[in-house]
Amino acid sequence: MFARVSNFEDGFFDQFRRLENEMFGSGAWPQVAQVTRTRSAYPPINVGVTAEQIDVYLFAPGVDPKRLGITIHENLLTVKGERNAKQEEGVEYYRKERFDGEFHRAVNLPEDADPEKVEASYEDGVLHITIQRRESAKPRQIKVN
Repeated sequence: MFARVSNFEDGFFDQFRRLENEMFGSGAWPQVAQVTRTRSAYPPINVGVTAEQIDVYLFAPGVDPKRLGITIHENLLTVKGERNAKQEEGVEYYRKERFDGEFHRAVNLPEDADPEKVEASYEDGVLHITIQRRESAKPRQIKVN
């Protein structure tokens, strides 16, 4: 389907394969899909919001919860930590998808987040941070006379 995308003698993707072979030599990398992940993408985060609170879930298996740093400043939640993965002696990796090392994640919180009412727990590799919303921002029922 993509054999003649350009005016190259070979197909468009054949030119990339030729360039890869010139740079790394043929057979330098196994013919598997290479997965890249930047350090900023680790660890993944989910943020949920209800009328009462903001729930942040940070998925960080293998992290020592005592070494996590959690701060809130001007509605910016910051989580810092480090995971040290065990390295086997004499093993040279050609593909490594499990991240190890320091990480730093920052999440903007809604304006009504109350930095005085924050709880954090770590269980089964998931850090759960709960931030309550300010009372003035919560919806309230108004009685009609």
